[in-house]
Amino acid sequence: MIDSSVICAAAVAFSTMNDAALQARYGRNGFVSPVGILSPADAAAHRARLEQTEVQIGSVHYRDKAHVAMPSAAELATHPAVLDAVEACIGPNIVLLNSTYIIKEPGSAALVSWHQDLTYWNVSDSDAQVSMWLALSPATEASGCMTMVPGSHRYGAREHRTTRDPDNVLLMGQHLRADPTGGQLCPLAPGEASFHHGWTVHSSAPNASDDRRIGLNVQYLAPHARFDSGDQTTAVLVRGKDAHGNFAADSLAHGSDIVSPAALEHWLALDRIMKSGFSTDQS
Repeated sequence: MIDSSVICAAAVAFSTMNDAALQARYGRNGFVSPVGILSPADAAAHRARLEQTEVQIGSVHYRDKAHVAMPSAAELATHPAVLDAVEACIGPNIVLLNSTYIIKEPGSAALVSWHQDLTYWNVSDSDAQVSMWLALSPATEASGCMTMVPGSHRYGAREHRTTRDPDNVLLMGQHLRADPTGGQLCPLAPGEASFHHGWTVHSSAPNASDDRRIGLNVQYLAPHARFDSGDQTTAVLVRGKDAHGNFAADSLAHGSDIVSPAALEHWLALDRIMKSGFSTDQS
C-alpha cells in the first residue's frame, strides 16, 4: 500500500548535493528525487515546443527515440545538469539509449502499474543503466506523480504478469504479481527530475488534475553494457568515451523544431525497432 502522507524521502535539490551525496542516495534508495534541472521559465518553453510539435504531427506520447527528431528532447536529454546526475549514478562514460514523452491528459484514467523497467530491457549490466523522468508540467499526487519503493533495486527481478488493462500505459501491461509496500510519492515541479535504477519498483496513478502531466523519460547506459534486441540497437555517446562499440550510431536532432517528413519516417522506424526489442517473456 502507498502511504500518501509520505513524500519521497530522497527529496532534495541537486544544487544542495555534491556528486558523492547523490551517488550515495541513489545507491541506498535506487532513486533520487527531485533533482533541479531547469528554471520554471525554461520548463515552460520546452513544454511549448513539445506542444507545437504535437500540433504539427499529432501525439508523441510513448514514441521512442524522441531525441533523433525533436531538438527540444535532444537538448533536455543532454543538458549538463542531467548528465552530471547520470554520471554520479553510472560513471563518466554515458550513452543515450532512448527518450520518450509520457503524457497523461487531465482527467485521464491512464496509469502505470507497479513494475520494474529492466523486465522489459535485456541489459547485460543492470547497474550500468539509469532512467530520468523530467517534468514539464506539475507532477503531483493529484496528477499521478511517480511512487517508488526505496531499496527495491537491491533485490533484482521480481515476478511480473501481463495484464490487458486498457488504461495501463505500459506497452505490455506489465504488473508485479504482488503489490509492494512502503511506496513513497515523488512529486516534481516543472523543471525537476527524478533518476531511478532499472530494478527500482515504481508506479503512477491516473491524472485527476485539470492540467496535462507531461514528462520526458530518458534511459542512459554506460557503454560497456549491451541492450540485446532483434535488431542492432542504436544509441549516441553524450559524455566521455565509448571503447566498446555495442551500438549503431544515433544522431541528435538540432535546428528547427519542425519535424520533416524524412525525420518523422526515420523516427518511426527507430521507434518500431526499439519496441521490438522489449522482452515479452512475462506471463
